[in-house]
Amino acid sequence: MSIAQQQLVLYRGHEAVESVAVSTALQGPGELNGSGCTPRGRHRIRLKIGVGCPTGAVFRGRRWTGEVYSAALGAAAPERDWILSRILWLTGCEPGLNRGGMVDTLSRYIYIHGCPDSEPMGVPRSHGCIRMRNADVIRLCDCVPVGCPVLID
Repeated sequence: MSIAQQQLVLYRGHEAVESVAVSTALQGPGELNGSGCTPRGRHRIRLKIGVGCPTGAVFRGRRWTGEVYSAALGAAAPERDWILSRILWLTGCEPGLNRGGMVDTLSRYIYIHGCPDSEPMGVPRSHGCIRMRNADVIRLCDCVPVGCPVLID
């Protein structure tokens, strides 16, 4: 996952098989809790949440609310950071960089997740997470296992 290029590249072995635009943190890269930044380094997918939920399923506290995102729902809460369709919850693998203490990716609730398709991709806009188009995050969730490595640079 490249913060500079705002791209997520999916590999099978050493071969890149797909590249999709993402949106990382508006505040840029960084690991500190409360920074609003996207953490760098080696991570892995700790949990996959939302498998089987409909496209646009709305999540709060990592639980499906039963709602499906619509323009009307978005207009009713324009300031909300929408987490939609799937959540791939990341955990850091590098103690002192993105694991433990004030730099722990898991306890910062850093995800790869869907967002409203009206949100721009390819530009930093998130609060720290990695946002994707709903179709892209569903496809990613379907093809990667829990424990899959994720490198963010």
